[in-house]
Amino acid sequence: MLEQYFGLNAHGTTVRRELLAGLTTFLTMAYIIFVNPQILAKTGMDINAVFVATCLAAAFGSLMMGLYANYPVALAPGMGLNAYFTFVVVLGPTPHTWQVALGAVFISGILFFALSVFKVREWIVNAIPLSMKFGIAAGIGLFLAIIALKSAGVIVASPATLVTLGNLKDPPTLLAAVGFLLTVALSYRRVPGAIVIAILVVTVLGIPLGLTQFHGIVKAPPSLAPTFLQMDIAGALKLGLGTIIFAFLFVDLFDNTGTLIGVAHRAGLLDKEGKLPRLGQALIADSSAAMVGAALGTSTTTSYIESAAGVDAGGRTGLTAATVAVLFLAALLLSPLAAAVPAYATAPALFYVACLMARSLKDLDWDDISEFVPAVVTTITIPLSFSIADGLGLGFIVYALAKLLSGRFADLNPAVVIIALAFLVRIVLT
Repeated sequence: MLEQYFGLNAHGTTVRRELLAGLTTFLTMAYIIFVNPQILAKTGMDINAVFVATCLAAAFGSLMMGLYANYPVALAPGMGLNAYFTFVVVLGPTPHTWQVALGAVFISGILFFALSVFKVREWIVNAIPLSMKFGIAAGIGLFLAIIALKSAGVIVASPATLVTLGNLKDPPTLLAAVGFLLTVALSYRRVPGAIVIAILVVTVLGIPLGLTQFHGIVKAPPSLAPTFLQMDIAGALKLGLGTIIFAFLFVDLFDNTGTLIGVAHRAGLLDKEGKLPRLGQALIADSSAAMVGAALGTSTTTSYIESAAGVDAGGRTGLTAATVAVLFLAALLLSPLAAAVPAYATAPALFYVACLMARSLKDLDWDDISEFVPAVVTTITIPLSFSIADGLGLGFIVYALAKLLSGRFADLNPAVVIIALAFLVRIVLT
């Protein structure tokens, strides 16, 4: 049955290899069940309910990708998007309730679904300059880095310089440093689950110091009721939230597309023209997961680049993703452990992911000022404005003006001009 459904022989794989690949992928991305509740709980959301929503959203998205699109790509609430959800939409300069933020995620999922069905995605993705995609990825990484350093106490607020170095001798800060170095060392040695191992080690080290409140490892899953179907769609549709919805949609669209293509290329699943077969099914799976995740009570669910670890272990079909889904369901029993993980234990994971995302800057064309300057502007302004949307807007405005003033009119396309003008109008009117 599995052979017929997933085409295992045709992809040169076996059931055992797919199951092992699924376990490998799960171990590399399981940190999200500890990190996501920590981040979203800052909005006032129930941390236990978010834990359940995280596991269920990851299970649903991974199962959809496996059964419907037959790709070895797992999904879960995305890093960066959860930070934007918390620190910009809910706790930002213009605060909204977390229910409204969930409504914005749900609407962005509907729009993503429509773009996938009507095949508008290809036009949008192809219209955005490659240099801007690199800048956006790195900018989101630096955004995560600031959040991580603040959570670990490495940087603190300063009335004189905005931020300054914190007390590096504080026990939580020292433990966070240990967690980061352990993550780097284990990852270098290609130890499966390096991030999860580091989180758990730091959590355990905090127990004798009185920094970790440990109440067990396994028990029945908590209630989902505090977050289930709590999204405020009407509130999210109000004038002024269009930029927020667009930011959720934009980041998910490009993050997902880049992940799918990157993992598929690594697995040898691209066709002769370098295109991804069944791309429509994969995007529908991703957008459906975003909508379901919002209904359950979590930020945007998207494809995970950690799926590449499973591909390296031999995963080639949707059975790998389906295995990940089953493991996320099993993780529902770990709520006491997830609740015990402190912020200083998850901060190293955030900072490590930030370092990985910053690698995209190496692919910029550093010989073309009109390309790398807008990308760097985007990279810098996303973290310093504490807003993905504002960073994107400034980057697109600079890109359009740089091309116009350089006489490089052929490099501009209608989509970029429209996006730049939309952000310019927003700046003028607000």
